Amino acid sequence: MYIIVAGGGKVGFYLAQNLLAEEHEVLLIERNPQRVTEINDVLGMVAIAGDAAETATLVAAGAPRADVVVAVTGEDEDNLVICQVARAKFHVARTIARVNNPKNENLFRMLGVDVTVSQTNYILNLIEQAIPQRSFVHLLNLWHEDLAIVDAKVSESSAVAHRALAEIELPENTAITAIARGPSLIVPTPATELLPGDDIIAIAHQEQEDELRRLLV
Repeated sequence: MYIIVAGGGKVGFYLAQNLLAEEHEVLLIERNPQRVTEINDVLGMVAIAGDAAETATLVAAGAPRADVVVAVTGEDEDNLVICQVARAKFHVARTIARVNNPKNENLFRMLGVDVTVSQTNYILNLIEQAIPQRSFVHLLNLWHEDLAIVDAKVSESSAVAHRALAEIELPENTAITAIARGPSLIVPTPATELLPGDDIIAIAHQEQEDELRRLLV
């Protein structure tokens, strides 16, 4: 697989290093020529100097044959433009963008970026999972149609406690995919009864998360 990485900071460097270790073909684009030299001294001749938001730079990088373009610069605006140019001009099948400000995630997805990675949101999710009082946690955004994976703990007072799935009217665009009950992982059927303390993994449309929270928690 041929992967272009835009941004030669720590994230881009370690990403390229790991992708090379997995025997992918990688080219890293970095604006700072001195940083390009430093990267090439460590990884070999895998980095070029240039602005990945410019069409000419992506042409020189071989974007027309790239399978994936990953934009991990420190600027959200640059990452968005890089992915848009890669998709619109070169029809790259998969674009991935680092989002430094989590408020920009929805905008990136609306404008056609396939996958967004927000380090801030990831850290916040880890913190939420570590707090016992947080009984509903947004785990992960999915690429298709703004779907998300959420983790919810059924409380004793929940409207779904001691009821079978077939008896529960879930919000639209929502599915319960797994139940963790003690050491057991249950793949639910319509007859599966939800019990207080169950950890439920559900796939939900992001617009339905609040409704699902009220139902389960």
